[in-house]
Amino acid sequence: MSAAISNIRPAPDQVLADIADYVLDQSRFDGVAFETARLCLIDTLGCGLEALEYPACTKLLGPVVPGTVVPHGAKVPGTPYQLDPIQAAFNIGAMIRWLDFNDTWLAAEWGHPSDNLGGILAVADWLSRNAVAQGQAPLTMRDVLNGMIQAHEIQGVIALENSFNKVGLDHVVLVKVATTAVVARLLGLSRDEIINAVSLAWVDGQSLRTYRHAPNTGSRKSWAAGDATSRGVRLALIAKTGEMGYPSVLSAKTWGFYDVSFRGQPFKFQRPYGSYVMENVLFKISFPAEFHSQTAVEAAMTLHQQLKAAGKRAEDIASITIRTHEACIRIIDKQGPLNNPADRDHCIQYMVAVPLLFGRLTASDYEDSVAADPRIDALRDKIRCVEDPQYTRDYHDPDKRSIANALTVTMNDGTVLPEVAVEYPIGHKRRRTDGIPLLEAKFRTNLARRFAAKQQERIVHASLDTARLAAMPVHSYVDLYCPD
Repeated sequence: MSAAISNIRPAPDQVLADIADYVLDQSRFDGVAFETARLCLIDTLGCGLEALEYPACTKLLGPVVPGTVVPHGAKVPGTPYQLDPIQAAFNIGAMIRWLDFNDTWLAAEWGHPSDNLGGILAVADWLSRNAVAQGQAPLTMRDVLNGMIQAHEIQGVIALENSFNKVGLDHVVLVKVATTAVVARLLGLSRDEIINAVSLAWVDGQSLRTYRHAPNTGSRKSWAAGDATSRGVRLALIAKTGEMGYPSVLSAKTWGFYDVSFRGQPFKFQRPYGSYVMENVLFKISFPAEFHSQTAVEAAMTLHQQLKAAGKRAEDIASITIRTHEACIRIIDKQGPLNNPADRDHCIQYMVAVPLLFGRLTASDYEDSVAADPRIDALRDKIRCVEDPQYTRDYHDPDKRSIANALTVTMNDGTVLPEVAVEYPIGHKRRRTDGIPLLEAKFRTNLARRFAAKQQERIVHASLDTARLAAMPVHSYVDLYCPD
């Protein structure tokens, strides 16, 4: 005899309620978190501008129906497009993520919290333009920066203890959830409506990690976050209509996210929501490479100079050992043929071979024209990864959060070069002082790809002073990237 199933609607899962309460908190962020958010904003937009040089990215941009222009719609930086906020979020999100050069968060789950800027900036710009059209005060860039801090925190805090990759799901589920929550608050939704919106994000079918791993690695990994952040905007707008939510979307037996997609395990949390993630986020400054390889590439650049000084070439190398952490091995330790740029920028052997050979690693080095050089694959075959358990422990240590790699090169004559170890990449919080000037230089380089000198200086003037930037209307700041 079976027991009747209760049809009493439960209280919302605590995870939903905590997210809603966090985004509704009216506390203003400042200090390290706010200044880091400014750095994150300019770096993220710069990454998007660089992506516009790649036809594989630009072919996906623009309105769904060619020629559509939305009055008072959101503008897409660096392009002539003015779109509805959902499609604008996809455009901006795809640009940001295309070259794997924006910020990174590494924990039990990995991800790129600045992916959320696609939805946040699109909605804030759209709301700002419509407010001005109706004679009301526009949103300011403080609203955008606050939203970025909150989206980073939601995505990153959930990622600290919960591995979606281990159950085969892609980290962009967290982009969708974080965008939904922050955008819902920008849209003025109530607490109950925000809970509804976030529940809709969890009840969706979620992206598989298929496109990030051999043998199926492909370019969807470059637009998956754009898709997720735009979906977050869509779900927030649906909730704004009064559409109902699903309070036990996570915990419902059999039908909830935990049972269906997370092996029956509830989420674990290391800390409450605050501003920890933005304060500790990792910037990709030197190399457009999957973040677990950043220190390996830096070590390879050092070895390139040592070999050059000694009159040696990569062809003189017999073998290379990379002492690394478990996450690196699981994600980017890859043998065999590499089929496309998306395959190559997730292969640590490729990302070490190129700087050893050429003394550089740029986005264009993943293209077929460079990959055709037979010396790259010949050197890849000589590279092997081994896990250092201490590196793995330090990777998860909340006080260290290192991403260490160490390279040992053995030459054909039996000589073993001194190991070159790099524990923290240049974009790490522990190297922030060294990194900020380089990050700003990266931003200027990316501005120069799209704008004349005078326009570059206007953008720099608006961007490098935190107080000035925070006070700007959102639409005025976006217009700097979209001159008529």
